[in-house]
Amino acid sequence: MTVLPFVRAVAGLAAGILLYTWLPDQYWLPVLLAVAGSGVVGWLLVRKSFRQAGVALGVALTGLLMAMGWGVTWLHTARNDANNLTHLTDTLRAYEGIVTAQPEERAKTYRVELAVQQGQWGTNVDWKPLSGRVIVYLDKAAGSVPRYGDVWLVNGAPRLIDPPFNPGEFDYKTYLSRRNIYHQQYLRPYQRRVIGNDPPNALTDIAIRVNRWADSVLTRQIGTRAEYGIVNAMILGVRDDLDSEQYRAYATAGAVHILSVSGLHVGILFFVLTWLIGLTAGKRDDRVWLIVLQLAVLWFYALITGFSLPVLRSAAMFSMLLLAKALQRRAPTGHSLSVALFFILLYDPYALLSAGLQLSSLAVLGIGAWQSPLYQSLTFRYRLANKLWQITAVALVAQLVTFPLGVYYFHQFPTYFLLANPVVMVLSMVLLPLAMATLAFGWVPYLNVCLGWLLQKTAWLLNEAVSRTGQLPGAAWGNLWLSPVELILIYALILLGGVLLLSRNRNWLWPLSATALVLVVLMVLGDTDRMQQRRLAVHFLPHRTAVSFTTGNRSLLLTDLDTTDQRSYEFYLKNTFGSWGIPEPKRVDIRQVSMGEVAKTATTTYYSRDYSLLVWQGRSILLVNRLSNYHHWRLPAVVDYLIIRRNALRDWDQLANRVVARHIIFDDSSRTPLTDQLLADAKMRHIACHSVRQMGAYVDEF
Repeated sequence: MTVLPFVRAVAGLAAGILLYTWLPDQYWLPVLLAVAGSGVVGWLLVRKSFRQAGVALGVALTGLLMAMGWGVTWLHTARNDANNLTHLTDTLRAYEGIVTAQPEERAKTYRVELAVQQGQWGTNVDWKPLSGRVIVYLDKAAGSVPRYGDVWLVNGAPRLIDPPFNPGEFDYKTYLSRRNIYHQQYLRPYQRRVIGNDPPNALTDIAIRVNRWADSVLTRQIGTRAEYGIVNAMILGVRDDLDSEQYRAYATAGAVHILSVSGLHVGILFFVLTWLIGLTAGKRDDRVWLIVLQLAVLWFYALITGFSLPVLRSAAMFSMLLLAKALQRRAPTGHSLSVALFFILLYDPYALLSAGLQLSSLAVLGIGAWQSPLYQSLTFRYRLANKLWQITAVALVAQLVTFPLGVYYFHQFPTYFLLANPVVMVLSMVLLPLAMATLAFGWVPYLNVCLGWLLQKTAWLLNEAVSRTGQLPGAAWGNLWLSPVELILIYALILLGGVLLLSRNRNWLWPLSATALVLVVLMVLGDTDRMQQRRLAVHFLPHRTAVSFTTGNRSLLLTDLDTTDQRSYEFYLKNTFGSWGIPEPKRVDIRQVSMGEVAKTATTTYYSRDYSLLVWQGRSILLVNRLSNYHHWRLPAVVDYLIIRRNALRDWDQLANRVVARHIIFDDSSRTPLTDQLLADAKMRHIACHSVRQMGAYVDEF
């Protein structure tokens, strides 16, 4: 079989998946595609003219594959089940659910995925069938860690996961919806009761048990926290023991991909196993027992990761390579990848939209197509130098083909990736086999101690190398934002440049130059727009105030968020300012506001315990902290923006004879029930107002 059939099959299936994500309610589309495709194929069967109708047959089969992709995605989407939680109109009082994944330990809670089985709602006392998956955050006061397969009886109703409220904020709701999770719930220990244990999947249960066993072995053999954290992340896929500074160092050095079990780890194991077998078996590395050994190690690694989906994808692809070798068949990288992708998308169509699958697929394609020509372009006198250049060529090609997508998703580029990645790759090639050997021989006295010591020292060296690289000046080029059009143009540049270098045909210079010109024009126009921006924003920040004034590439942020709570800032606000071209806003604590700092941005300010008045860009902004009867202040003029904070307003009559405003905004520092009641009253009184909790961030551009 040639490469093209499965490449076309994956393209057709992917097109159908995308068609469903864009038009999920247009049921006539897959029906039309299926009927038209079947009609053409049937007509060709009757005419017996397949060879003469290549284009018509290709179009027909593509239509059938698109219909298949649409249908598979519809079947995989949980909300299409009539019993799903999303269709419940009455209030859910209680439900029964089962733990379907290994729980994650957080600072104060356990994060648990529950599959709902039945529930009670409305006035009914009977239990009725119910489906859906819920992310539950269980208070650690509950005691023991939840187990896979535990059956819970839960009181109360989960709520829908919030959409992103701020511009550029990570869309956590969409991310979870692609895993068929639409609800979440925070539980106190008294709100749930464990009534049994019934693992839904025996193989997954075994994988989780093996994962816990491996965790206990590594904990005992390594000992030190920092080194255990990196090994735990690379081998078991658990990053709970990585501190924020350690994670940030890997991100800055461009090595954060090593912290998530993925196809890279499977590829490293495959490479090392092939090399070791080549040393022992010579050129006859296609013997069945050797291939069985490689398959066993690869799938044992998948087992100890708890059958992580990225590892399963890569294990499947490398298994196809090994099976092709066993059958004496040539298996090109593109063919193996397309076959693996086809079955992966049939199993999980939403994997097409995951950054992990996209990045790993691009890396495999790029390495398969360009690594060999790049490696052969330079030769060194010494064998060790050639080996190092081979690894460097892999890192170069992988970084080249993945950096645009990495920038698009993560908005930064590691400056010293060429320095860090070869070191990381070499040490990973030592660490992964060492970890597998430690697990395999952890029961052997003395040998287990030696292996554990070597593993700990290798992990220390990896941490040290990454940390030193991350501390270099200008280690990360951050605040990078690409539009979808710019992303496509950059990949067009990479593709055209690669074709030009390989073909040596100067005719490719014209499309390359035209593409580069369009990209430069778009980027210049974007920078010009950002330099001219004038924007007032009241951001959503849970239970906090966040008001920003943006002029060009500078912004002042008034907030009561503690400077130590960097995680909240990065999740809710960092992407907003990044999308506006602002690396870091000037932050001022609104609780201890310095009028000198604010005066650098606002032309006039007044501050008291009850309210703060600012005038910026000719607009007046009033932040109300409290409305007490003892201080009955009154503003003589109409203000442009009235921002209510900290439960200052409890009844609309409190504003009478105090202030008149053109725009009234509630931040999220007030209690949600109080704000909801005020909004309901405002609707009855025909008062226009905005709540960032209900409507998202308030942004006004001048």
